[in-house]
Amino acid sequence: MLHLRILAPTDMTDDVIGVLEADPGVSGLAVMRGSSLRPPGDIVFAELAREVANDVIQQLRALGVHQAGSIELQPIDTWLSRRGFEAEIHSPGSSTDAVVWANVAQRSYEETELNWTYLSFMTLATVIASIAIIIDSQILVIGAMVLGPEFGAVAALGVALVRRRFALLGLAVRTLVIGFGAAIACTFLLALVGRALGWITIEEVSGPRPGTAFIYSPDKWSFIVAVVAGAAGVLTLTSSKASGLAGVFISVTTVPAAGNIALGLAFGAGDEVSASTLQLVVNLLGMAVAGWATLYFQHAVWSRVSVRRAKAMGRPRRML
Repeated sequence: MLHLRILAPTDMTDDVIGVLEADPGVSGLAVMRGSSLRPPGDIVFAELAREVANDVIQQLRALGVHQAGSIELQPIDTWLSRRGFEAEIHSPGSSTDAVVWANVAQRSYEETELNWTYLSFMTLATVIASIAIIIDSQILVIGAMVLGPEFGAVAALGVALVRRRFALLGLAVRTLVIGFGAAIACTFLLALVGRALGWITIEEVSGPRPGTAFIYSPDKWSFIVAVVAGAAGVLTLTSSKASGLAGVFISVTTVPAAGNIALGLAFGAGDEVSASTLQLVVNLLGMAVAGWATLYFQHAVWSRVSVRRAKAMGRPRRML
């Protein structure tokens, strides 16, 4: 169940109420006339089943509410309502499976914002990964994977392609390129310092490392794992359950590969750089392709659900 709050200009309020009253997925509706100061108008509250959120938001956008006022959606963790229960029962699909595209798009834009926090986490994760490689520690590799913030930007690539938001596509690519570039550059400089101090040797960088050899040994399984992890990550982001995202982070070796690239550059180990670069590309490509395919499938399924609902309610057909 979702809570919907709308700030609407006075001349739009009746149209907004008409949209909400006509949808059987809306279980609660309240209006506070004259309560909104900016924009001058009214506040409309509603509770609706998650499955119908896309259709309702689409109709509100068609009215131009998001241009003149605002539309806000929030999940309701606990609710007791007979009407709400009936609304969810009669709404097609499962609330857990339902994809609220407005929420997905907003999260994608937030995850692709290139800021100091993103760059800091990416750099710190890459530094930890490089240390893990030097001492051949699988525990530190896992820690670096969890700390890395890159998956949000990778998932945004799929969202951008499916929803045809090409500005988002450019932002996601820029964030990934600059993020990994900056992290590798900082780790490279620190590796040079460690080399000068004698803390890191070429044997530790290019010698046998059985515990972390998978970082610089790309194969078919690297791509398969990336595909599975990418699909799982997108499902976690689009559903109402987010418990599986940590498992995605520790399934792919993007950040460890970046750490090994930095070490290889610092010691002139070309084989390490090339193998780790291939590992990084394979992982990013696998996750991006899987994310796009998963989102495309979800988009196709929920578009058909919306078309069936529109026909049942006597509305003209619209695409999501």
